[in-house]
Parts: sequence; C-alpha cells; structure tokens
Amino acid sequence: ISWNLFIKNNAWICLYFLFGLVSFFWSEYPFVSFKRWNKAVGTLVMAIIIMTEERPYEAIGIILRRLAYIFLPVSVVFVKYYPYLGRQYHISAGTPMFTGVATQKNGLGEICLIVGIYFLWNLLLARMDKREQAHQLPRSIYLIVLPIWAWLFYIVDSMTSLVCFAVATGIFLAARLPVVIAEPKKLIKICLFLIFLSIIFEFAFDVKDIVITALGRRPDLTTRVPMWEDMMSMAGNPIVGYGYESFWLGPRLKYMREKWGMEHQAHNGYIEMYLNMGIIGVLFIVGWIVTGLRNVYRQLSTNPTAGTLGFCLIVVIAIYNWTEATFFGYNNLWLLLFLAIMNLDMVCERQEISDNAIAEKSNSLSS
Repeated sequence: ISWNLFIKNNAWICLYFLFGLVSFFWSEYPFVSFKRWNKAVGTLVMAIIIMTEERPYEAIGIILRRLAYIFLPVSVVFVKYYPYLGRQYHISAGTPMFTGVATQKNGLGEICLIVGIYFLWNLLLARMDKREQAHQLPRSIYLIVLPIWAWLFYIVDSMTSLVCFAVATGIFLAARLPVVIAEPKKLIKICLFLIFLSIIFEFAFDVKDIVITALGRRPDLTTRVPMWEDMMSMAGNPIVGYGYESFWLGPRLKYMREKWGMEHQAHNGYIEMYLNMGIIGVLFIVGWIVTGLRNVYRQLSTNPTAGTLGFCLIVVIAIYNWTEATFFGYNNLWLLLFLAIMNLDMVCERQEISDNAIAEKSNSLSS
C-alpha cells in the first residue's frame, strides 16, 4: 500500500483523525478523549484492511454474510429463550424492547438494516452481474436468512432503520431502470432530483411531520427535538467543540442522564459531531459525503453494481444519522461509510495486475 497515495486520495478522512488528535489540547478530559480516539482509529484500520484486499467488495460481502449468519439466529435465541439477554423494558411504560445480540433495540435495528441492504443488493443487482459471482448465493440461503431477518426487523420496531431500508430499496429499484442500466451515472442525478423535490414538498406541505406521524411517532421524535435544543444550548466553542468525544463527560453527562436519560450519544450524528468537534467537525462530514459521492460517480462507469452499493450506503448512513449518531467509535455504519467513500485507486491497480497475472498463467497452461 502506498501511504502517500492513500493520504492524498482520502484527505478528508486523514485530516479528521489528525484534527481529533489535536483536539486533546482543549479537551477537559484529554486522557479519556485519547482512548476514544484510539478506538476510532481501529475502525479506520479495519476499513483499510478490507479495502486493500485484492477483491474488496467480495471481502465486504463475506463479512456481511457472516454477520447475518451469526447475529440473526443468535438474536432469535436471545429474544425467545433468554429474555434477560435479548430484551429490555422501557423505563416509563414498562413495555418490552427487543435487543437480540445488541445492547439496545436500535442496535438490533441497525444490524437488520445492514443485513437487509446487503441481501437486497444481492438479489436485485449482484445476482444479475457476472462480475459479482462471489455474491451469487444458493437459494436456500435466502430461504433461511430472509424470514429470520424479516421477523426481527418487525419486532424491533426501529423506524429509523425501516425508513433507511425503504430508501435503499428505492435506490436499488432505480438502478434497475432501463435508462439507468444504459447510463449508470444517471442514478445519482435521479436521486438528487428526488431530494430536491422532497425539499420543495417539505417547505410547501410540511411533509416531514406527516410522514413521522404516519410511522407512529410523535412530530418531536419522542422528545428528541427538545433534547437537541437543550444540548445545543450547552455547546462549547462553536468552531472546535469540546474535543474528541468529550461532551459526554463530567457534569454534562450527569445533567443529560438526570434530565433526559441519555448517557452516550445525541441521537443525531451531526449534532453529536458539532458538540465534540464544532463546525469544523460537521464540515468533515460534508467532505466525506461529497468526496464519497464523487468517487462512486466515477465507479458507476466501471463497476455499476459495486458503485450502486457504495452510493446506497452513503445516502442511507447520511439519513440514519438524523435520528441516531454513528460518526464515532467502533460503529458498524461508520465502518461501512469508510468502505463506501474511500478512493480505491490503490486497490484497483493491484487487482488489475493480479487479474492479468491469472489470465497470463491460464493462457500459458492451456498452450
């Protein structure tokens, strides 16, 4: 791996971690901040290991399939037979919340979302692409995995994951349109037009509140909106924030635990980033998304199937972070975001050399 090329092609990612390292100087708890930064670097390292495989998307598929094969059945066992492991109860209402192998219900919803995106992409796109033979699974796999996934997705009642999965479904269906198959780059243009159209409808008809109510949630997202307002009033330096993952410490943690019952995250990835890293941190998120879209836009010309998956992950994770926070720590969606936005030039060149070597070897053997 050429580190100079990696840093050049993925400057927004590298600069973010460098800024996080520098933020120790103004954090009130520098040692805790450093430990959390060190854990987050581990997420980046895992992404680099996966993307430096000769066939990175094949490696991603193997990881996601194994996640499904292990987490889904074990979650069913925990929910049905070991409720002290697979369930929690709402503090005020006392109603059960199903967590499976996760620590809370939205964690199980996130697992179902990731598994659902992969298998839907596999069914609608990868199975039709001869270049993605590694993703063409036996039908028995779908008959076993998908019913388990559907049942868990139903009982977990995670509306954020459900909405994101609906968006992913729309993207994959759009990728199968004849006009997109003929010119894959039109997929991004179509989605951007739909986003622009939804913004107009929001200003004209307040569609957001209508959709939230239709999903069985309150317009204030179960007190999250007033909680966000309270947190924004507690913001420190608006430019650089409190320091890397330093907001949820000390008296602020005590206050949020007593008033809102929150201990770990703001349930909004952009607010979470603003509180910890300020406006500069939010600009890093924008940089990740913009450069990631630019990379997948180019990839749609050479490998539309893989490019569509990358585009879907970027869009879904950007939406998911509106009501959850995943831009930190060792989060599965943050890892997938890195996999989607990383520039693969350093990998593709190696893969092309490897493929040429295999072709030359097979030709020599046949002759």
